[in-house]
Amino acid sequence: MRFATALLGLTLFCLSQNLAMARVYLGNEVLAMRSYKTLQGKRVGLLTNTSGVDGRGHSIIDILHKSPKVKLVALFGAEHGVDGKIPAGKEFPNSTHRRTGLPIYSLYGPGPVRKPTPKMLRNIDCLVYDIQDTGARSYTFISTMGLCMEECGRAGVEFIVLDRPNPLGGQRVEGLILNPRFKSLVGQWKIPYVYGMTSGELAYMISGEGWISHRPKISIVKMKGWKRSMTWSNTGLKWVPTSPNIPHGDSPMHYVSTGVLGELGAGSGLSIGIGEGMPFECVVSTWMNTDGMARYLNSKQLPGVRFEPIRFKSRRVKNRIYSGVRVRFTNRSIAPLMPINYHIIDAVKAVAKRDLFTTRSKSGRSFNMFDKVNGTDMIRRDLAAGRSGGQIVKSWNKDEARFRQQRAKYLLYK
Repeated sequence: MRFATALLGLTLFCLSQNLAMARVYLGNEVLAMRSYKTLQGKRVGLLTNTSGVDGRGHSIIDILHKSPKVKLVALFGAEHGVDGKIPAGKEFPNSTHRRTGLPIYSLYGPGPVRKPTPKMLRNIDCLVYDIQDTGARSYTFISTMGLCMEECGRAGVEFIVLDRPNPLGGQRVEGLILNPRFKSLVGQWKIPYVYGMTSGELAYMISGEGWISHRPKISIVKMKGWKRSMTWSNTGLKWVPTSPNIPHGDSPMHYVSTGVLGELGAGSGLSIGIGEGMPFECVVSTWMNTDGMARYLNSKQLPGVRFEPIRFKSRRVKNRIYSGVRVRFTNRSIAPLMPINYHIIDAVKAVAKRDLFTTRSKSGRSFNMFDKVNGTDMIRRDLAAGRSGGQIVKSWNKDEARFRQQRAKYLLYK
């Protein structure tokens, strides 16, 4: 009995030790463990926002500003600003950071400014990138990252990535590879919509594949404890909103699952929950049959995802009642994400007898952003030809397989 008790105690101790070690240590924490050697003796610029925190929630701005070993001289803000509160698509000017008095250079400013100018880079030796991404090609931070790399290469400034988890994991690859004809800030690199790489890995790929004209010296400060199988919920880290409509750890998954559909359904009375307290988490309208939609989508038996009937009063439009489905993930690691957009298009056609593509075509609204987000006009042409969402999803297989091979040599985590 005494032996069994001792064995149980040892087992519990080992388990607690394993759990204590389970948390992912971010690139900025590894940088601190190494006494900031990568930054010592350099004038440092920092591209970040409120998501740029360490595992205890401390801002990387404050950490670097207070460190006697680091000379932080400037901040840079991507879309949504350094405080992460500016709405999508809204430009903002250069400013001064309240807590530190440091200059903030806008990389989403009027003009339009979408990359650092020579003047912004003149007084720095390295530009540090520490900003949480969503893992989706259309989320503009990775476009800004690569454009900064190019300008740093041109100016002779080192580019340093303090690496962070891809919240969608490092195994999932979904969608067509971007056609360069549709290059924009919502699709800058020749990668699928879901690419399954960390920002550090992608930075190596952007440089290694020659996607930028000037390649800087790149340093990646890797994480400790992150595995490719991990989605955000497995990391042990607290999510900090990367922008107003990405409020929690599952938000990147929802963003990928309905965001593209939102571009197609605009003007049709379709809502994906933005402004309703559940951004990207639902697909609803005034004309949708909740039970029929849920039944149709659940009959597809997509792994790791369920569609729940939902009905609620709109927060934004007085006296409007929405009905439809809410997307729930039952197994985050295996759930398909981008395909959900196209299965819902099929469901709307089958249950509500509405063709979202035809509705948008008749309205005279542009498909410009839909094509840019998809990185191609092929999907629009498939919809015009009457192909089903299921057929469209299957057409991605070759691109997904090709990209998996192409990215393999840039992967830092096995």
